[in-house]
Amino acid sequence: MGGDIPALTRRLSKLPEQLNLKARSLLVTIWGDSIAPHGGTVWLGSLIDLVDCLGLNERAVRTSVFRLKNDQLLSSVQRGRKSYYTLTKSGQHRFEEATKRIYNHLPQEWDGEWTLLFSERRKLNDDQKRQLAIELGWLGFGDLGAGIFAHPQCPPNRVAQLVEDLGVQSHVTFIKGAEFALTEEPSAHIVVQKGWNLEEIEKGYSDFIAHFEPIETAIKKGETLSDQQAFVVRTLLVHDYRRALLRDPMLPETLLPENWHGMRARDLFHDIYQRIWQQAEIHLMQVLKTIGGPLPAASADFEKRFGGLMGREEQDG
Repeated sequence: MGGDIPALTRRLSKLPEQLNLKARSLLVTIWGDSIAPHGGTVWLGSLIDLVDCLGLNERAVRTSVFRLKNDQLLSSVQRGRKSYYTLTKSGQHRFEEATKRIYNHLPQEWDGEWTLLFSERRKLNDDQKRQLAIELGWLGFGDLGAGIFAHPQCPPNRVAQLVEDLGVQSHVTFIKGAEFALTEEPSAHIVVQKGWNLEEIEKGYSDFIAHFEPIETAIKKGETLSDQQAFVVRTLLVHDYRRALLRDPMLPETLLPENWHGMRARDLFHDIYQRIWQQAEIHLMQVLKTIGGPLPAASADFEKRFGGLMGREEQDG
């Protein structure tokens, strides 16, 4: 390691505190980024070992995994004294959707149509209303109030899958069509102002840039990371970007303000991830275990992230 590495190491050691990490949310990130591509199942003991470098202790991990199981994102099996956790069908749908948004998002042309969703709030209990709002928010829907949500370009099949997973089909309906094409000024921007706080969303991206731009600069200058440090950077990178993205409806560019910080944040995220993903994978394969023993190789879909993950030779070339 070179003489400048301690400075980068100190920066990495402070980053978890700066990001104000919560154990449950961080484990969701780790499951989606690192475990799901390798089959989605992991021995709890190895997961505890993996996240120790992120400041999560055994008690926090066990409590968070238990809550994720209660939320029906994870299920568990016992083999002797060892517990193994795996994604449920509903959990797989959530992570597949998250993967599309986090790793494969590119600006798309807008057809001018809106998807409008209407829910019978009086017939949904508090947990159903809360979960529906959270999951629709993750899909990028804006809350217009009174149980009405809107999105300018979310495919109806994704909404249908979500509604089915939540078991609220009989109390929710949604419509997509030209008759709801609120494209003329000021109609579209009125809907945007009603449904989303763009200043708050952009602040999430600005914070992300402030956290990771110095790390990008250091890596570009040739400062090296250990495999474990690469795992830490990759996990926190995805986690912080995911938090900003969670609030972002991915509105068409025509509905966004000029110099939208989300563009720079996306490029920064892609660049750092491409530079460190291989080292992080080495660390994962060394630490995580599943029912059959070693962690299986990553799926072909993993290698398609960002349109194709690059190796060091491609980056250097």
